[in-house]
Amino acid sequence: MFKARGTSLFVLFLCGSIYGVFAFTSLFVTKSRVRNPKPLSFFASTTPLQPFLPSVDPDNVIILKDAAAVSRNIQSIVTEAARKAISERGHFALAIPGGSVLKMLVNLPSFDEWASKTTLVYVNHKCVAMDDIDRSTHAKAMKLFLGDWERAGLNTIVLDGTADGEQEARRYEEKIKSLEDTKLPRDSRTGLPQFDLALIGVGDDGHIGSLYPNRDEVLVDESGPWVLCVPMKNPPSITLSLPLMKAASKVVVAACGVSDKYPQGKSAGMKRAIIDDETLQSFPAAGLRDKATWVMDEAAASKLGPNYHIQ
Repeated sequence: MFKARGTSLFVLFLCGSIYGVFAFTSLFVTKSRVRNPKPLSFFASTTPLQPFLPSVDPDNVIILKDAAAVSRNIQSIVTEAARKAISERGHFALAIPGGSVLKMLVNLPSFDEWASKTTLVYVNHKCVAMDDIDRSTHAKAMKLFLGDWERAGLNTIVLDGTADGEQEARRYEEKIKSLEDTKLPRDSRTGLPQFDLALIGVGDDGHIGSLYPNRDEVLVDESGPWVLCVPMKNPPSITLSLPLMKAASKVVVAACGVSDKYPQGKSAGMKRAIIDDETLQSFPAAGLRDKATWVMDEAAASKLGPNYHIQ
């Protein structure tokens, strides 16, 4: 009897110790997700941390003939959003990414109508000098179109231009928070700023902004930071959080273009972004399924199936 009782006590002690370690680890991970997101490639690659996300409603997917048609459509969306915002409250708040979306904004014919009443924020940006033409989205945008926009009066919120990712994220969030409500309204429920329009690009791996797959940054919720440091590469980058992207009045994802290397353009990525079984961490772009309007060319849409048609 004594031996059995001793064995039982030992088992209870062992179970209690394991539970204590599990509880401590869970608390540590939960807190670190908001304060200092870390890669979680092991968990993301073995079991989904979230359920699969519903596919995009076909009504929210615009398929056009080619890249030129996509660019014209994006320019029309920007112009319409600017005119609407300025007519309603006198100012237009626009968020843009880097990459191929920049080229879609070149030669936008209506910018002089609304540039002087517009504030522009970057969805993401590398922590480099703002005049670094090889690595700075701001420098590339200035060369392509933003120089003309700024000369017409547009206000661009830029980074400080250091390599300190944590500091740049804090400072960029402070700059966004300092904008008056008349220039960048706040959501009455969450307190998050509401851009009138957020343009988003999607990488082949599913990243949006600098929210990359198999990492924790994409899991930051509405209570977390607005701007995150992503130290995945050197130099690091900063990115708007997913809730901040989705808080915009209108979110538009644009994808187009083909090459010898990718004759079907971004078709594989768009299939994963729009209809495949994906979670936030496996393919972050899927996190915009319930919010965004998706604009793409025929090549990018070629794997979506019969429910999605060219317009």
